[in-house]
Amino acid sequence: MKKLFYLTLLTLGTLACNNEQEQWDASGVFEADEIIVSAEAMGKIVALDIEEGQSLKKDQVLGKIDDQSLSLQKSQLEASVKSLYEKRGSAQPQTGIYREQIKAQKENIATLNEQLKVLNRDRARMENLVKADAAPAKQLDDINGQISILSQQIKAAEANIGTLQQQIKSAESSVSIQNRAVLSEEAPLEQRIASVDDQIDRTTIISPMDGTVLTSYLKKDEFATIGKPIFKIAKTDQLILRAYITEAQLAEVKLGQEVNVSIGSESSAQSLKGKISWISSKAEFTPKTIQTKDERSNLVYAIKIVVPNDGQLKIGMYGDVAF
Repeated sequence: MKKLFYLTLLTLGTLACNNEQEQWDASGVFEADEIIVSAEAMGKIVALDIEEGQSLKKDQVLGKIDDQSLSLQKSQLEASVKSLYEKRGSAQPQTGIYREQIKAQKENIATLNEQLKVLNRDRARMENLVKADAAPAKQLDDINGQISILSQQIKAAEANIGTLQQQIKSAESSVSIQNRAVLSEEAPLEQRIASVDDQIDRTTIISPMDGTVLTSYLKKDEFATIGKPIFKIAKTDQLILRAYITEAQLAEVKLGQEVNVSIGSESSAQSLKGKISWISSKAEFTPKTIQTKDERSNLVYAIKIVVPNDGQLKIGMYGDVAF
């Protein structure tokens, strides 16, 4: 009887262990989206404040690569642009003389017009006197001659004003053409300045995202070259559990599905919530370090489960999943 009792207990214990083992549907390893931040400029690192395990914010300034040579290049280019403006010609001195001459001609025309008015009045009176035989016709002829001379002088002055105005336009056009030739060099210089500004901006080392520094490759006073890794950062506020399921389990999962994730040993296991963010469309051979519910399955499908992390999850930890 005793033998039967102990045999029954042993059987129940074995079944209980089997049930515990079958509570999970897949297992995997936690990983994170990692980014290796590389140098975008070449030079000595004059400042760098990075430690492994340090929490960073997006766009946080972390260090600086020496940009003295680039700053000198920019200063030289800016000086070249300034010199271009100093080379520009001005038509003002020449056109100023023409405008003064126009002003003098207009004043002369005004004087001549006043004289012409006086002569026209004198001519009217003289015509009346000649008709009345009170004055000789020669006096009328003299007045007409003076009026003709004044009219010609006025026309000549007006023509001279037109010529001066044309000379002003010609001088301004000539200087404008010369200035355009000089300033045509400005656009390439401005583009080169913009290029140098971009290179100077790249000497500032910044964090590309919120995350934690996993590895630091360079230190202050070391020499950086373009493309050389400076540090590795990962987003750790949520980790990704990469697990593998069999073809038979594919029907049980879908994108966005909430699942239970277990971490820790059986005696101190903790249950977390996660969501399936990716399901592979291709089967692959089961990785040697990963277990599946059906160990007889050779081909499996990878899935990714996003799990919020309050600090207890670490990259490389194992986790079990229950659908």
